[in-house]
This record gives sequence, structure tokens and C-alpha cells, in this order.
Amino acid sequence: MKTAQTLMSLDEALERLCSGAQACAIADAQDLPLYDALHRVLARPILSMIDVPPGDNTSMDGYALRAADVPQAGTRLRVAQRIPAGQVGQPLEPGTAARIFTGAQVPPGADAVVMQEQCEALPVSTGGSALGEVLVQAVPQAGQWVRRRGEDVKAGAVVLQAGARLTPQALGLAASVGCATVSVWRRPRVALFSTGDELVMPGEVPPQQLRPGAIYNSNRNTLRGLLTAAGCEVTDLGIVPDRLDATRSVLRQAAQGHDLILTSGGVSVGEDDHIKPGKPLAFGSVRTQGPRPCLFVGLPGNPVSSFVTFLVAVAPLLRALQGMPPQPFKPQHLRADFNWQQPDRRREFLRARLNGQGGLDVFANQSSGVLTSAVWADGLIDNPPGSPIEQGQTVRFLSFSDLLSS
Repeated sequence: MKTAQTLMSLDEALERLCSGAQACAIADAQDLPLYDALHRVLARPILSMIDVPPGDNTSMDGYALRAADVPQAGTRLRVAQRIPAGQVGQPLEPGTAARIFTGAQVPPGADAVVMQEQCEALPVSTGGSALGEVLVQAVPQAGQWVRRRGEDVKAGAVVLQAGARLTPQALGLAASVGCATVSVWRRPRVALFSTGDELVMPGEVPPQQLRPGAIYNSNRNTLRGLLTAAGCEVTDLGIVPDRLDATRSVLRQAAQGHDLILTSGGVSVGEDDHIKPGKPLAFGSVRTQGPRPCLFVGLPGNPVSSFVTFLVAVAPLLRALQGMPPQPFKPQHLRADFNWQQPDRRREFLRARLNGQGGLDVFANQSSGVLTSAVWADGLIDNPPGSPIEQGQTVRFLSFSDLLSS
């Protein structure tokens, strides 16, 4: 770790975190039914064995016809056939139309579809076609409202790469090419504990009976929730006393059978902080009995610091641990509807939220202990070191949902 005079930048820290995680990446894959694979990470790519769509089909209810048969609006055509979705029509005779419904294959010979709103169905006349006639009120262009075979996916194409997280839309894409089972990496196994003799769990002691100096442990719930939302299997080891022997013992225990140990508290420079160094983030590994070490991340004890550091540092590490490629932050460039005249010398992440005018408001108290700010906010303003913000200026905004799910 660098000295206080040469603090490591966040970008350099992220590079080291992700590099360390890639070296210890999960290597255990499992096959899951597609229906059960939401938010899992692909271990192998998904290839399509078919064209999607498998044939030319219509994207509208209407009439399939030859564009050349309708030289002007008001052209009358005999309706020769009716094609619902799931059925295949007969070759279209010149000078006729086919009543067709969304998703149905366009019959051979037809090269356009006119939507039903631009057509008038005429009544069946005595001795005429059983399906009647249609008055086409618009001149079509060849190819209109026709989805061509393979225009979405070609047979043999990779539709989802290894390392992709399976979002709901990704599950739909996999299903569209006939995929029923996917190979995914197992979930990261994370051991979680807090350090601090001052910590008490809610429910153990009523608020009116808290001893002087004691505080309720909020980080345990916040971090467990963040880990669960990130798709991890969590082993909660509770609160560890501020003793060196206790810290060593729980680290040895936690390292077995886990990919990551995550702690909060004890990463500063106090005499009772046995997990060092940290400013305020500690990163390393613990030897195990297996071929790979267990990664270790120590977060600061202040609740907002712990929350923000998880989002900007631990979430990328968890993605790398599951074989996902590194991704830079994806900021939205939005207007600041406030002034920030006392910037820190370090890179800041200010709690902010969107307002009704399309700009950003910032929480008045940016202290690392004010957890209400994290509930109030929608995300973080990524502010460069020593940079004041003027009202109306464009700033980089990172939403909480993007930080956790990307």
C-alpha cells in the first residue's frame, strides 16, 4: 500500500482488485434450466442453431400482397386466403391478397404487407370469393412490414458471450434460439463479518438500555443485502471482538470454502485495528487448503463509506470473480441544480438524486455517518479531486442500480 503522501487512485485500486479477482476467478460451472438462470453469469457462450425469425413474417395485422399489384390508392384485390400465426399459406396468385396476422409467415410471391388500418374489407358478393375483397387505400413499398428471415439472428451466430450476466431480456433471447439449458458459473461464496466492540445487533438490547459508546450494527444488514443483490451466497459470521487472536481465528475459519471475505471496520490506523492497511480500503488474500487463496476486502466502518465503497470497488471485484470482463463506470451526464464550493482534495462521490426538472439535487450533509443520505439518494455524483461544482454545470452521475447491476 502506498504512503499517505502518495495515495493510490481509485482507478489504480480497481485495476488491482479486478486483476486479483481474475487470478482467483470461479472455475466451477453448472448447468441450469434457462428458467432458473436469471442474473447468473454464462460460463460458455450461447450459439444459435437457427435463423430468427425462421422465415419472412409480418409485423402487422393486415394484407400480404405484391406491391406491383397496387399502383394507386383504392386498388381492389380479391382475398384468396387467410393466414393466422402458426400456419403457412399457399403461394400468392398475382392480383390477389392474403389476410394475414402478426407473426404469420408471408406467403411465397408476396413482397409487402399493408396494415389493416389502411385497408377496407368489402362484403362477400354472390358468386365471389368466400373471403371477399379488400380495398387497399395506400400504395405499399416492397418489403414494408415484413420481417426477413434471420434479420434478428443468423444460424451459427453467438447471441450471448461467455461472461454475460443473464438479464430478463437475455433469457428471452436465449429462448428465441431454442436454448433450454445454460452453463453458468456458480454463485460467489462470501463470508461476512464486522469488527468492533462498540457494535450491538438490533434486538439484542433495547435502545433505552444501550451502554454508553455502543451503536447498532447497520453495516451487517446493508452489506448482506448488497451481496445478496449481487447474486452471492453469504455466510454471516456476525461481529468479531477487537482482539488480534479473535481476528486471526475468524479469518482462518472464513477462508475455508469461500471465494471472498468481506469485513467492515478495522481498516484504519487506530491501535485496535488489526486489519491493515486501509485508506479506507484493504485488499489481500488468505491462504486456504485448496489451490486458490480466498480474497479479502476490508471496508471502512462508517456506514455510508462502507456502502459507497462496496458499490465502486467490491461490485466490480465480484463481476471479475465470475469471469465478467472489466467495465468502466457508465455515468449519466446531468445538470447540477446546486453549488458545491468546498470540494475535497480526493475524488468524491456525492449522494444525489434526480429532481422533477431533470437535474440533480445533492444531500446537504455528506458525512460518512449519515445513512439517511444513502436512502434519500438515487446515486452518486463522481466529482474529480478539488473540483467545485457550479449550479447549471454538467456532472457525472452514477445511479445505484447501474453500479450494482452492470
